[in-house]
Amino acid sequence: MSDNKNNFAFGKENYKWMLIGLGVLLLGFVIMSLDSTEHGQGFLGLTLGPIVILSGFVIEFFAIFKKEKPAK
Repeated sequence: MSDNKNNFAFGKENYKWMLIGLGVLLLGFVIMSLDSTEHGQGFLGLTLGPIVILSGFVIEFFAIFKKEKPAK
């Protein structure tokens, strides 16, 4: 048996980073939707939005694989 108090897959820090990553992903989609050119073919829709979305996925990847520090 595990001597951990909780049996959750992730710790509090992981969930915090997951929420930050989801916020960054949402921000990227909002940035892409703000592009005023036709079919989103401007700078916001083709460059800045996808870069922000990619950074959101990197944050999510970090959040999933971050290990908790052992309690002292």
